[in-house]
Amino acid sequence: MTAAYDAVAVQYQEFVRDIWDGDPLDRAAWAAFADSVRGRGPVADLGCGPGHLTAHLRDLGLDVFGVDVSPAMIELARAAEPGLRFEVGSMAALDLPDASLAGILSWYSVIHTPPSEMRGYFAEFTRTLAPGGHVLLGCFESGGGPLVEFDHKVTTAYCWPLDELASLAFEAGLVEVGRIYREPTEGERSFRQGRLLLRKP
Repeated sequence: MTAAYDAVAVQYQEFVRDIWDGDPLDRAAWAAFADSVRGRGPVADLGCGPGHLTAHLRDLGLDVFGVDVSPAMIELARAAEPGLRFEVGSMAALDLPDASLAGILSWYSVIHTPPSEMRGYFAEFTRTLAPGGHVLLGCFESGGGPLVEFDHKVTTAYCWPLDELASLAFEAGLVEVGRIYREPTEGERSFRQGRLLLRKP
């Protein structure tokens, strides 16, 4: 996956700038997340890509940094936002102390995770979150149907039922706060979009 995203980093930077900045429901989800974690400590944008949402969270008043497995994405993010911190790293094994984060944004960053590995990601989120910390997760949503594997433009991806993701998160120690569904907009894949807000008790 690292090599796949390195290869399309510049095109991806242009793509996300055009489709993610304008949707009002997405802006509402980011604002609700920011309100939940603001002033409580550092926030990690995991799978930050070229850093556009990291910068948006900063503008919402968060102490935020970005992590991505793709060195090319991190290079673009550092060039675009030199005042922010960006690091190469894996969500499966974060170089962070236990209970050190107030929040985690995981915006379409687990869509390529094989289902057998998803529990490990949620366990790492729980480990690094302080009590009361929040996770906002964005993903393709299967419309209440079963998990769907599909051919993403970059590499294999998965479309999840939010109920199943919420259940896996609960097993890892995260409780659901709320969720949003929205239909795809022009230029997006024809899957419903899901947003899941979680909290570590």
